[in-house]
Amino acid sequence: MKKVLLNGADGKMGKAIARLIEANPQWGLTVSVKRESGQKVIGDFDIVIDFSTPQGAQEAFTIAHKHRRPFLTGTTNLPETFLFQMQAEEKIPVFYAPNVSLSVYFFTELVRLAGKMFPQYAAALHEIHHIHKKDAPSGTAKTLADAIGLPYSAVTYERIGETVGTHTAKFVSPFDEITLTHTAKNRDLFAESAIQVALWLMKRESGFYTMSDYAKFKLKEKRK
Repeated sequence: MKKVLLNGADGKMGKAIARLIEANPQWGLTVSVKRESGQKVIGDFDIVIDFSTPQGAQEAFTIAHKHRRPFLTGTTNLPETFLFQMQAEEKIPVFYAPNVSLSVYFFTELVRLAGKMFPQYAAALHEIHHIHKKDAPSGTAKTLADAIGLPYSAVTYERIGETVGTHTAKFVSPFDEITLTHTAKNRDLFAESAIQVALWLMKRESGFYTMSDYAKFKLKEKRK
């Protein structure tokens, strides 16, 4: 069994990941260490999965680097200096994505394509998340905005109840309107994808990886 150090274990994503690992022994994973920010690490592990805070993510990265273990983080709103540090990593495999869902990645690519196909259309982005969401716009919304060259200040958002996440991109002309929407029905979408990426990351060489790398691997796998 491969042992996971789960950083941010008391958060919504941390709890979902731990529950899915427990319910699916065929993955060959077990959560050996559940860590919150500032806690010492007691116990062995094979990979660090982090869904915490910017400070917690940096602490977890330091631990992964020290123990020479793969590091996966989906924590958003990370400082640029830390992003550069992860991108320059040469001793361990590092994976970063503000949204680890493969379906969200392909949704983003659809939005990017629409922006390229219809540059004359007025573009708009709107997102809805649960009321506990701290960053606004979210990391996913920022990625979508980057894909079509929209300033973050132009992204509109709502925080309603326990909504997991809905992102809508609109492209409007005087003659028609194109609407693309992705709705996450529950958090397991992201938790299972994070686990699948972790299984993949443990087989990679040292370096920096993103959803683009994982998506290319999955596409190649589908063609076999």
